Amino acid sequence: MSISIRSLNMRYPNGNHALKNINMEIPTGMFGLLGPNGAGKSTLMRILVALMEPTSGEVDVFGYNLLKQRKEVRKILGYLPQDFRFFAKYKTYEFLDYAARLSGMNNSKQRRQAVDTMLESVGLFDVRERYANKLSGGMKRRLGIAQALIHNPKLIIVDEPTTGLDPEERIRFRNLLAEISEKDVTIILSTHIVGDISSTCNCMALMNKGEVAFYGAPQSMLGETEGKVWRMKVSGDDLPLVDKKYPVISTIPSGTGWEVQVVADEIEGYDAEPYPPNLEHAYVYYMEKKLNRWVND
Repeated sequence: MSISIRSLNMRYPNGNHALKNINMEIPTGMFGLLGPNGAGKSTLMRILVALMEPTSGEVDVFGYNLLKQRKEVRKILGYLPQDFRFFAKYKTYEFLDYAARLSGMNNSKQRRQAVDTMLESVGLFDVRERYANKLSGGMKRRLGIAQALIHNPKLIIVDEPTTGLDPEERIRFRNLLAEISEKDVTIILSTHIVGDISSTCNCMALMNKGEVAFYGAPQSMLGETEGKVWRMKVSGDDLPLVDKKYPVISTIPSGTGWEVQVVADEIEGYDAEPYPPNLEHAYVYYMEKKLNRWVND
């Protein structure tokens, strides 16, 4: 395992217990960290990138003790925060060159070659002369991942990378991360968007209220939802009653009524047929039935 987390806790001065006894092993490849806002994902990310010290616990990153060898960990770390920003006065290639210098790449010729190669790999070479603040939202996120990758890190952490992107850019960004993960690196993808996990990650953790509610393969969580997803047709008058009684995944107009997908152990009082589950169904079912909480992302 590339990362080992043992008995990790984070309690803020105001009493908020943001992380509660986190124990987790993160393997090489793409690892998904899924959960609603306020679940503790960002706090865990800040600890892993050495921006915050936990209240207690231990973290090993590729053999380094995170709390005792922070400099060593930072040398092998690439980070794309949710609120990634850059200097508006820099052109795209200038910003990436600046990031390369910060990472310790001092040879100007090697740095220039590395910058051009990275811009090519993330699809930004043709806009290298454009000022970074003039890039589209998707291009800015690609520039963000480029600065995280410029020094060839072994661990890459990205926090909510596809928020605000259109579907095409979201798919492109996920594919880019998937390609990178094949190069014997670890990528931790923190998100509240279920689709980001289901299409890229072989291992994941579901967090809720500072705890790990599920750890394992997405297919394992999906397996717990077999026979728990239902499709039914209801009238407009019945729709509010169904919504109150069951967690509703989707509603589609159908003739004079609605076609509704819900998750539940069983359906009472309505004609319903089983429906093949996906990870979104599994997420809602798990949060509702296992944790007794309804989450609406």
